[in-house]
Amino acid sequence: MDARTHTLTPADELARRGPVRFPNESAEYRAARTALLAEELELRRHIERVAAQRRELPPGGEVRGDYRFQGEDGPTDFAGLFGDKDTLAVYSFMFGPQRERPCPMCTALLGPLDGNAADLGQKISLAVVARSPLERLLDFKRERGWRNLRLFQDLNDNFSRDYFGLLPDGSEVPAFNVFTRRDGTIRHFWSGEMTGDSADPGQDPRGAPDLSPLWTVLDMTPDGRGADWYPKLDY
Repeated sequence: MDARTHTLTPADELARRGPVRFPNESAEYRAARTALLAEELELRRHIERVAAQRRELPPGGEVRGDYRFQGEDGPTDFAGLFGDKDTLAVYSFMFGPQRERPCPMCTALLGPLDGNAADLGQKISLAVVARSPLERLLDFKRERGWRNLRLFQDLNDNFSRDYFGLLPDGSEVPAFNVFTRRDGTIRHFWSGEMTGDSADPGQDPRGAPDLSPLWTVLDMTPDGRGADWYPKLDY
C-alpha cells in the first residue's frame, strides 16, 4: 500500500491516541514520550517516502565492465552473481590483500546480514565482494561462523574500482550497490552515496537508513552511539 495515495492522520494525533503506558511513569515523561512518538511516526513516513522515490529512479547505467570473480563454486562473471534472480545487491567488504585482518565495521554489519541472507535470498541475490584471495575470505567466514553469506574475490579489482569499493589512491571503502537485470540487460540501480564530504559535524559518515542494526539499537539507548567507540573483531 502506497501511503501517498491515502490521507494520513496527523502524526501528533496518532501519538496522542497511543495506548501504551508504563508503570510509575510521570506526566512529564509521558508528555515528552508522546512528542517523541510523533517524530518517530514522521520518521517512519519519511523512510517510506524515500524508499518510494528510490524505487522510481530511472534506469541506471548499463553494466559493461570486465568483472570477474571467484566464489566457493568456482569462477563467475558479473551476470553469474545474479543466479536466478533479477535483482542483485553487492556489499564491498574492506578486506583487501594488504590487510592483515578485515575491517571491524564491515564485519559488524555482515554478521547480522548473514542471519538474514537466507531470507533475502528468497527475493534477491546477495553477494559480498572483497579483494583478498578467496581462501582468506573463506577462512574468515568460518572463523565468524557465517553460514549464508556468499563471498567472492574480485579477481581483477575492476568491479571494486568502478563501483567505489576501491578509491584511486588505493584505499578501500565500504560500498553497497544494487543492480537489476531486465530483458537481458544488467543495469546499476542504486548505491549508497553518502561520503565523508557529506557527513554532518560531529558524526561519522553514514548512510540512511543505517544498514547495521548495531548502530540502530545504540541510537535507542540513553548514551546513543557516541563518538569514541567502534566495534572490534575480538573482545
